Amino acid sequence: MPYTPSGYFCDRLIRERERRDGEGSLSKPLPFVAQDFTSLKQECLKKKALFEDDYFQASVESLGYKELGHKSNKVKNIIWKRPKEICENPQFIIGGANRTDICQGDLGDCWLLAAIACLTLNEKLLYRVIPPDQSFVDNYAGIFHFQFWRYGDWVDVVIDDRIPTFNNQLVFTKSAERDEFWSALLEKAYAKLHGSYEALKGGNTTEAMEDFTGGVTEFFEMKEAPKELFKIMKKALERGSLMGCSIDSLVPARFETRTVTGLVKGHAYSVTGVEEVKQTQHKENKVRLVRLRNPWGQVEWNGPWSDNSKEWSTILKAEKDKLQHQVAEDGEFWMSFEDFKKNFTKIEICNLTPDALEDDKIHKWTVSVNEGRWVRGCSAGGCRNYPDTFWTNPQYRLRLLEEDDDPEDNEVACTFVVALMQKNRRKERKMGANLFTIGFAIYEVPKEMHGNKQHMPKDFFLFNASKARCKSYINLREVTQRFRLTPGEYVIIPSTYEPHQEGEFILRVFSEKRNTSEEIENRIEADHPVPAPASAGEESEEDKQFRTIFQQIAGDDMEITANELKNVLNRVVAKHKEMKTEGFSLESCRSMIALMDTDGTGRLNLQEFRHLWNKIKQWQGIFKHYDADQSGSINSYEMRNAVNDAGFRLNNQLYDIITMRYANENMNIDFDSFICCLVRLEGMFRAFQAFDKDGDGLIKLSVLEWLQLTMYA
Repeated sequence: MPYTPSGYFCDRLIRERERRDGEGSLSKPLPFVAQDFTSLKQECLKKKALFEDDYFQASVESLGYKELGHKSNKVKNIIWKRPKEICENPQFIIGGANRTDICQGDLGDCWLLAAIACLTLNEKLLYRVIPPDQSFVDNYAGIFHFQFWRYGDWVDVVIDDRIPTFNNQLVFTKSAERDEFWSALLEKAYAKLHGSYEALKGGNTTEAMEDFTGGVTEFFEMKEAPKELFKIMKKALERGSLMGCSIDSLVPARFETRTVTGLVKGHAYSVTGVEEVKQTQHKENKVRLVRLRNPWGQVEWNGPWSDNSKEWSTILKAEKDKLQHQVAEDGEFWMSFEDFKKNFTKIEICNLTPDALEDDKIHKWTVSVNEGRWVRGCSAGGCRNYPDTFWTNPQYRLRLLEEDDDPEDNEVACTFVVALMQKNRRKERKMGANLFTIGFAIYEVPKEMHGNKQHMPKDFFLFNASKARCKSYINLREVTQRFRLTPGEYVIIPSTYEPHQEGEFILRVFSEKRNTSEEIENRIEADHPVPAPASAGEESEEDKQFRTIFQQIAGDDMEITANELKNVLNRVVAKHKEMKTEGFSLESCRSMIALMDTDGTGRLNLQEFRHLWNKIKQWQGIFKHYDADQSGSINSYEMRNAVNDAGFRLNNQLYDIITMRYANENMNIDFDSFICCLVRLEGMFRAFQAFDKDGDGLIKLSVLEWLQLTMYA
């Protein structure tokens, strides 16, 4: 989707200010779509009316856009009902929320339900997502709320309690208890966050795990899993980490197909227990077991250690009680760790803080979060395979300041995890958006460049190999990997695989010891070289032509308007046959007059015009340098270098704005737009410096002053 600079950048600036005030933290979650739960509930109680959500209505639009859209037969008989219309005595939670409260309905969101099941194992986490003191009895107003982590912020999502039903049965997630509704309402809030129920179809358990915790997820492929995987899993559960696993389906048509062992391919399971127990006949022999849950609430493993298997007779009753072994078709089952490794292809562990799971010691890691975006034509450079544009991607400087504390390891190294997450792709799916293929590379910064916040140029990447990188570029919401590098300074380059793909992302870096990670932002400043005046008495041939043309157009008052300026410039430019240009537009000429008009007449005299012309000649030389093919335009990715050559040092956000404002649909900037951009930059810098009397980089303007500056720029 195209971004509107005024709206997007205003929102971003406001958001950054709010974040500095603590908005978006766990204690001060942001109200999603500006709906405040407390005030809305009080208003409903005062009016004695049940809440109806205007932002997620009981309509087909909230169900979906394709398979659950207007034309689908699946939605024809769906009726939205409140729990009190479904059963006599609805309850929000019965006897505490637990994993058996989650049974999958007719939506392919097993990934979400597997994550909810994991969430129920940690009460503290659960009631962070599901604020307590909600019920269908006390102060009931048909309104509920849930909290999710959303790209660096915690948000509070308000919903009404109308839920899709068919024949008075819930269509989507339901509880094993017919009159319990917390899981169905949680699913509805998550659907609202993403735009519709259908937007939840298909995904990775890690996605929901992170949205429930703000944690970071690591993947383990079983065939490449470390030797200590059982220990890693056990310690992860002890620390409250959430775990999911799945069996890859090689043939898409066989997604979610049941195998002879009762396991389902292409389906997400929750890992809810990891234990080691003694067997009676072999006192020295211990068996390692894993407990899993199928979100369907049925269909279980039927091999060794399944509910009715003979293996249970080999352990003491006390051990059985410890494992809470039950014989029931409830979707939950035990299996040996060896069978777990043989049958499942990958496991996902979401760490609440990314503890060093391979390590016995618990560490508090430091976390840094950076928001960024790829803008087509400016900072969407693609991967290393595209050397002409790769360097234009956003760059983040990472400083690893202290080595790990590990007495058993002689290597001087810092452990850290990099997590690159693309934003909003699920929400925008109904508009055709798919997940981009994303990844990142890490380069070591030479010692002589330490502390230098300059954007690394193209040549650096042409002549230096990456020090580390993600295993592969992949079309997941998040790509995460753990690294160990020596203390020092590095630069991380997040990118899409293909160039010119536009989107937003969040880059998080977790490390065992102190680190700093920040976007490389050049200091914003401008040089103002004064063009050398022509020496008195020696007027060049060009200057003579210039004066003649000026006198012819200006008339007796020897001043020119914007329209007259356009005529003068276009006549002079026309004499430069090597310049492929259609000339200057009237709007460009108005901007030039605003820049050079020192007496406020809205016109230029000969001296002001000569000063302007010298600037244009200087900028023309820069333009010609980057217009290598003499096409009359320069590639927008080169604009960073061209603007720098003109004496302006800007940051990534400003380069993004320049590209969106001045580049055409082919990502090219013509001569007129190039000059117009530099005129605007010079004018805005000049105005700011005039007001910044004490040089602290801050100015204060009234509404009138602000409008005068911006309207005449």
